[in-house]
Amino acid sequence: MSAPGSATGAPRTGAPGSPSLGELTPDQALRHLRLIFTRRPDGLLQGDHTALVPGPGGEPDESRVYAPGVDDVRRMDWNATARTTVPHVRTTLADRELTTWIILDASASMDFGTGRMEKRDLAVGAAAAVAFLTERAGNRLGAHLVRPDGITRIPARSGRRHLTRVLRTALERPRVPAGPQAHTLAEGVVALQRAERRRGLVAVVSDFLEPGWEQPLRALAARHQVLAVEVVDPRELALPAVGLLTVVDPESGRRREVPTHSRRLRERYAAAAAAQREAIGRALRAAAAARLRLRTDRDWVRDIGRYVAAQRRGTGGAA
Repeated sequence: MSAPGSATGAPRTGAPGSPSLGELTPDQALRHLRLIFTRRPDGLLQGDHTALVPGPGGEPDESRVYAPGVDDVRRMDWNATARTTVPHVRTTLADRELTTWIILDASASMDFGTGRMEKRDLAVGAAAAVAFLTERAGNRLGAHLVRPDGITRIPARSGRRHLTRVLRTALERPRVPAGPQAHTLAEGVVALQRAERRRGLVAVVSDFLEPGWEQPLRALAARHQVLAVEVVDPRELALPAVGLLTVVDPESGRRREVPTHSRRLRERYAAAAAAQREAIGRALRAAAAARLRLRTDRDWVRDIGRYVAAQRRGTGGAA
């Protein structure tokens, strides 16, 4: 079941007390997000990296020429030595320097929303939470924006200016017309798995409605700590009784007239939606990915706060 891309007659409300990100310019949205998260302690989503061993590190980074009397011969890079005929050693990345990757689903179904905001804006808010809460000296942030026309890769770097660049790119991404999607979330996951061998934190922000991501996500989680941020709109869970409703499947472009006055149809829709979400949950559990569900009709900042607090207590944190 795909999410309806548009719904004639579906109510839409604004966030009480503050505008949604979609109502702000990119500069205003960035300032708003910065105010939300920079006042909170950093390192919370990763638990101050306690899952990574402290010390000089064991993750391979780059090779350099061996310095006699300085370098440990146990770190010799024999492949580079044989290739260049000059002794090389393999440097390592300190395990307390966290590399965080954000895989942002920018497909057509994410341009939908009937709550306080659209899913695309909520996805950027979730990405900002991950970025700001894992920001500290030495940490690096990178991103894959998965659009139907291709994958935009932003290399992992440190610094507030780079963090701002990642969020601005996400905020300014163009809307996607309804129709077949040439590139999928699964491709974005596979691309990151192949490109990034260094252990880190990967936040996958998506509605997880399209098929095919399950196996790639399991493979990714075998190497990285994975946080799946599931973005949900209430109209994907239940239909309102508003008479004849025109809906568009954003992933295929198909339009349908839905008689929402039929209680039986609404019950079937709700049952199918619940089954779909349960299947998504099972797939995320099978991948050993942490799961955070955010809804467009709820206080998403509070939900993230609850999740972070639960992670610190070690009690899980699925919202």
